[in-house]
Amino acid sequence: MSDTELIFYHAPKTRSSCVLALLEELDAPYALRDLNFRLGAQRQPDYLAINPMGKVPAILHKGALVTELPAIFIYLADAFPQKKLAPSIDDPLRGPYLRWLVFYSAAFEPAALDRLTKREPPPRGMNPYGDFDTTLATLESQLAQGRYLLGERFTAADLLWGMALRMLIGFGGLPATPALSDYAARICDRPSIVRVDATDKQLQTIHEAMAARS
Repeated sequence: MSDTELIFYHAPKTRSSCVLALLEELDAPYALRDLNFRLGAQRQPDYLAINPMGKVPAILHKGALVTELPAIFIYLADAFPQKKLAPSIDDPLRGPYLRWLVFYSAAFEPAALDRLTKREPPPRGMNPYGDFDTTLATLESQLAQGRYLLGERFTAADLLWGMALRMLIGFGGLPATPALSDYAARICDRPSIVRVDATDKQLQTIHEAMAARS
């Protein structure tokens, strides 16, 4: 691996699919390292040396290891600015952009997963989101302001949210309200995500065949 090569660790139909869509949207050069979760590749020593948590996504770029979905999104959109998917540091939208990237993992996904798994939330003062209804209403209020999270400006944050909402609605973790469903469909119709869906389907078929032979 060269010092400048970007290595992307991915498993199909996981959170890392959002990162694959971002790389496609950025037209960024990358080397894909797909992990067959059916064979437990994420728990093998060579990958645990990359991410001891045994999860994806993860990237290596210019000698730097980056894990955690919001961190990877922030890093990549800034590292490949040609597509202008991240407001610059002096742009008034920079703060809201960062807010919504982090809000997804810090508050929204925990709320949705608690609801999906019928898990009792921690006491209000100890959990990261307060309550599900307020968390959902906060998102829907933001989506009512335009076609995208930041109004009429498409950013990397929309790739994360669009794909995540599609997944959570599909799993029953969220109600299929018009606001959520229409937004998710609009984002997931983008050519980058259509390509990712095709890639994931192909990888999933390969992984299933490998697992069946093992």
